[in-house]
Amino acid sequence: MKKTLFVLLLTVLFATFALAETVITVAAGAVGQELELAKDAAAKYMDMHPGVTVNVLETPDLATDRLGLYLQFFEAESPEVDVYMIDTIWPGDLAAHLVDLYQFDGVKELVDTMFPAMVENDTVDGKLVAIPWFTDAGLLYYRKDLLEKYGLEVPKTWDDLENAAKIIMDGEKKDNPDFWGFVWQGDAYEGLTCDALEWIVSNGGGTIISTDKEITIANEKAAEIIDKAAGWVGTISPNGVVGMPEEGARAVWQAGNAVFMRNWPYAYSLSNAEDSAVAGKFGVSPLPAGDSGRGAAALGGWQLAVSKYSENPEIAVDVALYLAGYESQKNRAIVGSLNPTIEALYQDPEVLEATPIFGELYDVFVNAVPRPSTVSAPNYNEVSTAFFQAVHSVLTGVETDTMAALEELALDLEDITGFEIIW
Repeated sequence: MKKTLFVLLLTVLFATFALAETVITVAAGAVGQELELAKDAAAKYMDMHPGVTVNVLETPDLATDRLGLYLQFFEAESPEVDVYMIDTIWPGDLAAHLVDLYQFDGVKELVDTMFPAMVENDTVDGKLVAIPWFTDAGLLYYRKDLLEKYGLEVPKTWDDLENAAKIIMDGEKKDNPDFWGFVWQGDAYEGLTCDALEWIVSNGGGTIISTDKEITIANEKAAEIIDKAAGWVGTISPNGVVGMPEEGARAVWQAGNAVFMRNWPYAYSLSNAEDSAVAGKFGVSPLPAGDSGRGAAALGGWQLAVSKYSENPEIAVDVALYLAGYESQKNRAIVGSLNPTIEALYQDPEVLEATPIFGELYDVFVNAVPRPSTVSAPNYNEVSTAFFQAVHSVLTGVETDTMAALEELALDLEDITGFEIIW
């Protein structure tokens, strides 16, 4: 009897030890409140699943750097990370390293509540390689108080923005020499691809590569608007804008040192925080239009994918389902103004009260312009890198002939993709 009891106790202890050894690592971002919100959700999951430890791994802010880190893990077939937060543009490039989530219980039921286009984006060859976690679209943040002070309207065009930025900047610099008209993402990384795509589409310059697999970037409308943006550097935008990522632009804006900012929705709640110099003083609108007559917002967003090298894929999927579930997404929307991917949350009264732009700018979010990631997969990272480097060379004055830079870019894209150039 004693021996039987001893064996039973050993069995229980072994089972408990084995269960406690289930560790799931989630690679997450740290822009804005992303990291804190991910850790909060992980803690709630662990409260409900005491046998699982969920570690949240902080990854680089710049998407380009984050992808480089991920590729190191994947190329080593490393089991160290189970769940990856991946950009909306990466499913096609990373699919070979990710599990088909449709093989697991509960996945289809959750993604059926999400925007179909987002689910389609994460589906490669019929396999769901990621779950949409939060979506994004580029927005224009503006100082309501300063537009009113100078008798100006919210800009509808890039020319309007330039004019308003100059007028207000000239007035405000008398008392604040650090004040600027417009801050945005000008560093040589994926964020510049988003900003420049918005400029080009708004000006009728195409989408870099069309859905018909044609390289369209070498055109006068694209060159014209990139030239205009280059003219902002050192005039309405600080010289340092060519080294700014999202958080760099937000730092200037949130300190009260800019009248306009291009950024993602995550900056909304942070800009209204108690320690923000612009709390209660700003509004958000669609981005301005160029010659096309309408503005364009780049489609952003992040997904949760499970590594095929995970040693605990079923538990990893369960963690991803919880993180992307209704309650977790609702909390992220309320606390961090991170756009939900579940359609019903855009009618949730508590979400709309906390972040009214989700209702006011709903059309911007659902009609955002995708980057040419699907059509160029699995070579999108090379395509984007060539694009943002070419644009950056113009912004920094390294290349003074914008049309020549775009023509050279088109040839580079032809080498990368094999697609035809439309001159």
